[in-house]
Amino acid sequence: MARATLDETTSNSPLEAAIESRWFLNLITGLIILNAAILGILTYADSLPPTSVYWLEVMDRGITYAFAFEILLKLFVYRFMFFRSGWNWFDFIVVGISMVPGGQGFSVLRAMRVLRVLRLLHVVPMMRRITEALLKALPGMGAIVAVLALLTYVYAVMATNMYGDTSNEEVLELFGDLPSSAYSLFQVMTMDGWRFEVVQKVVDDGHPWAPLFFLTFIFVASFAVLNLFIALIVDALAAEQKAATEELLEDIEEDAEHAEEERDEIFDLLRSLKDEIAELKSVVSQQSQQR
Repeated sequence: MARATLDETTSNSPLEAAIESRWFLNLITGLIILNAAILGILTYADSLPPTSVYWLEVMDRGITYAFAFEILLKLFVYRFMFFRSGWNWFDFIVVGISMVPGGQGFSVLRAMRVLRVLRLLHVVPMMRRITEALLKALPGMGAIVAVLALLTYVYAVMATNMYGDTSNEEVLELFGDLPSSAYSLFQVMTMDGWRFEVVQKVVDDGHPWAPLFFLTFIFVASFAVLNLFIALIVDALAAEQKAATEELLEDIEEDAEHAEEERDEIFDLLRSLKDEIAELKSVVSQQSQQR
């Protein structure tokens, strides 16, 4: 059997062509979606008939074996090249966790079966493109997280000094020490009940200007820094889309060049046929004159 490659556009064996074909990809996608539905239904196992739960678990195990068979097929075709792809590592680990003996008895391993649904992230081309764009944006996200952490630390120190020295238990719980202040500011940053659960308690404790402090934190942290995440992700998606478009244009140009070459070959063939026909006519004409 010819050596397989991870390039899905070429196939060096019938088995490689089969596992890279559209019908095989659609089959795996359908099994992932079906498995996701089964795992969701099994969360209501206590209220379902035992027979239904039994057959659902049988189907879940059957799909797990199907995924394991898929991995074995790819290992047989690609050999050690299989592990050169990060997505293949992801599939191998997720399916391997599902195949751990006795995993059904551990709630953590049982819950991690749902990770198989995440295989849709690379099986579906559009999801794969978005996921790869997010992964490429991670280094930039790290810098933004560092800025946000530094900003939160500064405000947490200020909040602890301004509001932590109090006898009010509620405010003391919010800003009594540095970790508590950082956690409270994170809640303020998400704007989840920040007005009544955080700011109003500080105001009632004798700090009427406290809203200004928290509003500046919201404007800087939420409206400025957090929006950088959105800008970074949008930029990464745009770059990924541009790369995909350029790749598509290159494929179109290559197809056009091949078509032009084939057209030239056809024209050359027609010219040669025309010359041969003319030569044949000349020979026939000479023979007829000789007669």
